[in-house]
Amino acid sequence: MSERTLGIAVIGLGGAVGTTMVAGIELLKLGKVDKTGLPLSELDQNSAKDLAAYERIVFGGWDLNAENLAAAAEEHEVLNHKQFVAVENSLSKIYPWKAAVDERFLSNIEGGNFLPSKDHREVIKNIVNDLKKFQEICDQVVVINLASTEKLVDESSEEYSSLAAFENALDAGSENISPAMLYAYAAISTEIPYGNFTPSVAADIPALIEFAEMQNVPIAGKDGKTGQTFIKTVLAPALKARELKIEGWYSTNLLGNRDGLALSNEDSLRSKIKTKASVLRNILGYEVEDHIVDIRYYRPRGDDKEAWDNIDITGFLGQKMQIKVNFLCKDSILAAPLAIEIARCLDLAKQRGDSGIQEQLSVFFKLPMTKYESPEHAFHIQNKHFLKWLNA
Repeated sequence: MSERTLGIAVIGLGGAVGTTMVAGIELLKLGKVDKTGLPLSELDQNSAKDLAAYERIVFGGWDLNAENLAAAAEEHEVLNHKQFVAVENSLSKIYPWKAAVDERFLSNIEGGNFLPSKDHREVIKNIVNDLKKFQEICDQVVVINLASTEKLVDESSEEYSSLAAFENALDAGSENISPAMLYAYAAISTEIPYGNFTPSVAADIPALIEFAEMQNVPIAGKDGKTGQTFIKTVLAPALKARELKIEGWYSTNLLGNRDGLALSNEDSLRSKIKTKASVLRNILGYEVEDHIVDIRYYRPRGDDKEAWDNIDITGFLGQKMQIKVNFLCKDSILAAPLAIEIARCLDLAKQRGDSGIQEQLSVFFKLPMTKYESPEHAFHIQNKHFLKWLNA
């Protein structure tokens, strides 16, 4: 693996996933954990030779909560006691940078560590300054968006249609430009790869896709495919291959972490449901009329998420059957490794001179960005395309 230092600048650094990323890498550096759960850790030497070594990753980033990452990790309770004690000192030295905020796009999340100005250009300037300082200690920086989900926006807005229109909207202080878009614009303007692990609309608008291609910057997203949707994109192709007709698929999520709190807002919830509900039609080739996706904030669960699925299917002779899946998972334990791997792959894409949408990274996302066609959702096909690129 490459001995270059990779800096991952995380939007939402102090959240459960962000602190788990940092703690996980620090525990690896100390030899306290192995690499179980990191999807690319077992690649052969040739495939992994240009990927940044896990032990050469450093972190920075933004968060509305100003407390250091040790305090944040203690609050999120993802780490066990021994793990927390091992990394408490290193985490206590990392403080988030001041974050961009706009209450019109996000509610239910509190914190005083935000940039005072609401002027779009001023906010971008501050984000760029943070990135340039971070670049001083890294060979390459990648930005990963782990912030809480913003409200759903009208992606057909004229202000998003081209870079020129977006620039004019920035200068006019448009209310249609979200913090997620400002971070993406700042990263691309600094020629830094950008990955969107959230359902929020950001680099996937035409204006920023155009900007990324112009700047020769790799971008990828959106919404990390961690638990329930991952299972769905594995099971659905198998059922299709057996010609078992899916009559209905009921998916329920219970989660009590900060992401769950943000999703208790109806506007943010619509963004999340859009990314989770889009996969079956693409895989099956027909509409599942009773495909229901339900997400509930349930505080007692914390980071322990329950993903429950009921699948009604019809088989030979019209006989009815059911499949039930109850995935009792840990949200951040599934998400953090994927966010790390996305950053390593975006860094590799930058080294190779790739620019614009990195469609081969679809394997990591619920609603993958694509250049020309509707996205491929079947996991086994996504993984085949990804490994082909990785070994190129």
